[in-house]
Amino acid sequence: MSRVVVVAGATSGIGRATARAFAERGDRLVLAARAPQTLAEVRAECADVEVLTVPTDVTEAGALEALAEAAIERFGRIDVWVHTAAVMAYGRFDEVPERVFEQVVRTDLLAAAGAARVALRHFRATGAGTLILTGSVLGHITAPYMSAYVTSKWGLQGLARTIQQELRDSPGIRLCLVNPGSVDTPVYQQAANYLGRVGRPPPPVAGPQRVARAIVDCVDRPRREVSVGRLNVVLRAGFTVLPGVYDVLVGPLMRLAGLSGRPVPAHDGTVFAPNPAGESVRGGHLPDLRQFVRARSGPAVQLRGPAVQLRGPAARLRGAAADAVGALLRRRHG
Repeated sequence: MSRVVVVAGATSGIGRATARAFAERGDRLVLAARAPQTLAEVRAECADVEVLTVPTDVTEAGALEALAEAAIERFGRIDVWVHTAAVMAYGRFDEVPERVFEQVVRTDLLAAAGAARVALRHFRATGAGTLILTGSVLGHITAPYMSAYVTSKWGLQGLARTIQQELRDSPGIRLCLVNPGSVDTPVYQQAANYLGRVGRPPPPVAGPQRVARAIVDCVDRPRREVSVGRLNVVLRAGFTVLPGVYDVLVGPLMRLAGLSGRPVPAHDGTVFAPNPAGESVRGGHLPDLRQFVRARSGPAVQLRGPAVQLRGPAARLRGAAADAVGALLRRRHG
């Protein structure tokens, strides 16, 4: 039997990939986001199933309650609620406008809490349901220039854990937290920026479809927390076990791998209003496979005997890491 699935944040990145993934299963969809025209595009992409689109700004008072009411009026119930709506801002904490910082937290944390409240009330009335929240590896570690986003994801981590404890007496209701690492979505280009350089996901970068598969899998096999990203465990271990080394490395690595060289004037991005022209599943951060193979077969990587000589960004990344470790050792022993 097909499920009724609400997806908030359905017009871009992980949310859009998730909507497509549930449609491929034959589930009935309630898709919510701020841009009506982009919602219509996603509805067309999911044409093989019954779809209700509800233009929704998750930060507006009463918007999430209205979304739930629309879903129940159309389909009679909600089986799954997926919350992927998120915005981002780059900049040093004291240089990000207060209004922007607060709106990022309002969108990424308080709206997720509001979605959980609305969904759980319905699930408790029916005795069953699955709530899936999208966190981030940045809910376990920190990175400079992303203070509002990091604050939100740490808060979401605590909220999810608390709700899971409170649901122990309701075995038919499950909350799953999906924590991606770097993902190829448009959120980095769409982010507010007061740093002067366009952001990008640091490697290794996963495709949004991979995160969508993890979300869909949580409906069939609910788990408390799912991590999507090859380096997530390593980053969390380094942050916890070697905090001094982590703090020395994270700044240079963020500037090298997490920021592009493209200059950008200060702007609010999509924090307060959507940009339909920039909404898509992918953000263009993963290279074309054929170009990647051609590049690696050229002079960028040279084999000399048993060793591989790195040039370009890989060499700069290694050099930055070595310099940072050296600085930490000199500080401790100098």
